[in-house]
Amino acid sequence: MKISASYLSIKDNIEENIKRLDNSKIDYIHVDVMDGMFVPNKTLNFSIIKNILSNHTKDLDIHLMVNDVYSYIDKYAKLNPEFITFHYEVVDDPYLVIDYIKSYGIKAGISIKPNTDISVLDDLLDYVDLILVMSVEPGKGGQKFLEQTYDKLKYLKDKKKCYHYVVEVDGGVNDTNIKNLKCDIAVVGSFITNYDNYDEQIEKLK
Repeated sequence: MKISASYLSIKDNIEENIKRLDNSKIDYIHVDVMDGMFVPNKTLNFSIIKNILSNHTKDLDIHLMVNDVYSYIDKYAKLNPEFITFHYEVVDDPYLVIDYIKSYGIKAGISIKPNTDISVLDDLLDYVDLILVMSVEPGKGGQKFLEQTYDKLKYLKDKKKCYHYVVEVDGGVNDTNIKNLKCDIAVVGSFITNYDNYDEQIEKLK
């Protein structure tokens, strides 16, 4: 299992601490992007993020929690991420969004909120590269992991025998529940970033 580290819970010395993450034993930097509309909170301006991540060495895993999906894809594609993930709940035609992301040469991911039935993705499984299952309500770090997530992961694992996507889980992941997660990538935020020694926390996860 790979670890994608979210810096959403970092409040102080953001640039310095993101660089610390980039130099740690994580596999991806998870870039949460919020517009203040799809979720109440809003993240840093793109120009600031672009500057902070200008010399990153880890692959980027971008999670769009926004309404205006296309304009944010245009911006964040400039960072050359491995994945850009959007939310099923905000688009009328997810196929068009998937194709738009892939037109940049970037892998396309789709995410669902905790109360969205996992079966809504059935027809998309052969088109996406990543499925992000939210194990908390999107938009805020440090929340408790929702137990219903396990059933969604089992559902996707059973389906995956016929498809090529990777499964990612985001929210409330720690060194206890990660052992039970049947996924390819775990997004971890506060469990790492709330402590001084990032690599020590990452070792606990691995």
